[in-house]
Amino acid sequence: MNTTTDFPQTSVKFLHSSDLQIGMTRWFLSDEAQARFDDDRIRAIEKMGEVAHEAGCSFIVLAGDVFEHNSLEARTTGRALEALRSLRMPVFLLPGNHDPLTADSLFYRAEDIEGVTILADSTVHEVLPGVEIVGAPLLHKTATSDLVADALDGLEPTTKIRIAVGHGQAEARSTDHRADLIDLTLVEEKLGDGTIDYLALGDTHSAQPVGSSGKVWFSGAPETTDFHDLDPNRVGGEINSGNVLVVTASKGSVEVEEVEIGKWTFHALFRDISSDSDVEEFLDTLRAYPDKSRTVIKYGLRGTITLEQNRELEEGLADLEDVFASLKPRARTTDLVLEPDDYELASLDASGYSADVVRELADSVINGVSPEIDRDALNLLFRLSREA
Repeated sequence: MNTTTDFPQTSVKFLHSSDLQIGMTRWFLSDEAQARFDDDRIRAIEKMGEVAHEAGCSFIVLAGDVFEHNSLEARTTGRALEALRSLRMPVFLLPGNHDPLTADSLFYRAEDIEGVTILADSTVHEVLPGVEIVGAPLLHKTATSDLVADALDGLEPTTKIRIAVGHGQAEARSTDHRADLIDLTLVEEKLGDGTIDYLALGDTHSAQPVGSSGKVWFSGAPETTDFHDLDPNRVGGEINSGNVLVVTASKGSVEVEEVEIGKWTFHALFRDISSDSDVEEFLDTLRAYPDKSRTVIKYGLRGTITLEQNRELEEGLADLEDVFASLKPRARTTDLVLEPDDYELASLDASGYSADVVRELADSVINGVSPEIDRDALNLLFRLSREA
């Protein structure tokens, strides 16, 4: 950590993060996986401290949504506050839309921790000689104005390095003209005239710069919270979470380094399946994930497969389901048609009434009359036949 002197700093290095959302629950996680998810979100605070100390940062800025909401279990809150206490450097916390500074705010419990400062209003804080921070906190769950503009109103250009901290979306990133959207044009003007030198933002969970200056950044969430969609037809979602930003700022100049600290992976996969090799490729893709206990997969499959291919697919998925934190089909992108070949129908060794039932089920599956129920019935007959 940099040592404080009486001389104004010509540059400063600090860690920027946001959106830990400690206490977040995910419906698709089992109790056992949710416990790991909870623990890793708190341990992300400790990891931030390690990164900050190794990088020589002077302080840490958390730009909103530290907590999922203001009514967490006492155990979760206590562990989070203990993690903040362990950081051993100044920490500046900004209330966001998930944890606004209302009467029941958890931040009131954090302000007694040595080194922790709550950015409760737009007061300018001198954190080091020649280095200032000004925050734009949410005092209610929904803002009714551009809080960053409000915080910058009245501030003059300065020779000091001044860091602004906000939480919300910028106009340049949306066609929705809500009153609370951040006026990026104004921000760029304030960056240009030296009123501020960096705007640390929270709310978007993927790390990314905003605008063209390179001085406005969303830090993204330090632990993944939602899916990165790898479907080539809809690539997007949470594409760059699991990072913190190490920011080096001087008057008029900013350098930002992304440092990965997250442990969790959330992927949405899609495959066209129509052959043995397609089935095997999809299963091999799942088997290749390195830390399955912290990997969440939702998958969509489309195509026409035989009974044998379906059996291999279902058995492979069954072997993996309990290994992953979550492995579930994505209903809206799944459209598998079961089409048994002549050999498979013959191998059922059905005659008389049984043969008629098999043929009726097969026709229903192929023609889509009631494919899901009849597919399961045909699969069962096929499995029983193989076992016999």
